[in-house]
Amino acid sequence: MCAKQVKKVGDVETTGHEWDGIAELNNPLPRWWLWTFYLTIIWAVGYSIYYPAWPLLTQATQGMVGQSASGDTRLAVAEEIKRFDDANAPIKAKLVAADLNAIAADPELGGYAKAAGAAVFKTWCAQCHGAGAAGVQAGGFPNLLDDDWLWGGDMEAIHTTITHGIRNTTDPDARYSQMPAFGTDGLLEPTQIGEVVEYVLQLSKQEHDATKATAGAQIFAENCVACHGEQGLGDRTQGAPNLTDAVWLYGGDRAKITETVTKARFGVMPNWNARLSEDEIRAVAVYVHGLGGGE
Repeated sequence: MCAKQVKKVGDVETTGHEWDGIAELNNPLPRWWLWTFYLTIIWAVGYSIYYPAWPLLTQATQGMVGQSASGDTRLAVAEEIKRFDDANAPIKAKLVAADLNAIAADPELGGYAKAAGAAVFKTWCAQCHGAGAAGVQAGGFPNLLDDDWLWGGDMEAIHTTITHGIRNTTDPDARYSQMPAFGTDGLLEPTQIGEVVEYVLQLSKQEHDATKATAGAQIFAENCVACHGEQGLGDRTQGAPNLTDAVWLYGGDRAKITETVTKARFGVMPNWNARLSEDEIRAVAVYVHGLGGGE
């Protein structure tokens, strides 16, 4: 049995590349591989000529078949959406006409509202409130699963909040309030801020400095009672939070409360009546109310 002859340097031209004494031979590619490669190029050119292929600014090249794949896809999707919209038109009209508080009790209407509301929530609301609606404290996005609602948690209040939003500049009926930046604006000295923070910690039954809290009570009465109330229970007509519980939108430890008093908070929510239809707003209101935190 003969061993296969190994080509040596000199038998075949080299590419001129050499590493550690090892030269790279310039062997020709196998004919079958070359012909296959040429055929794929010919096939690609033919495909590009005959079928829609190359994307342009507004559409793809139409090819010899005279159609646009992307255009046809958009048309098919639009037709499918219209078909479902037409099929759901009667129940959407019923949803808009129904009393908000009676929707959930209606088996057909309640079921549709919860399903449609879940879809709306996942599309438009989950980015801020989280997929499970538990909120994101770091960004000041409220938890929708508890009973702590800045602007009210009944059906009417939730519907109003979704419709008009909070502190936006695009809806004249947006819910609006603003906390003073007591430190940034020089309304309170750092020592006073420290004292009122200790008083707020006392209100929320956290560890605190009793001496400073006593001094902070007077500062609270002069600067904070108008919004948070004498007992610190908050005021939903102003979106002022309850300071006596364990629910904190931006964090409730000493450092976070100090930051809040010093710089203030100004969360903004868009008015969804500019993007969602009334039936969609009602559906997501029913969905949110039914998550467990609605009152």
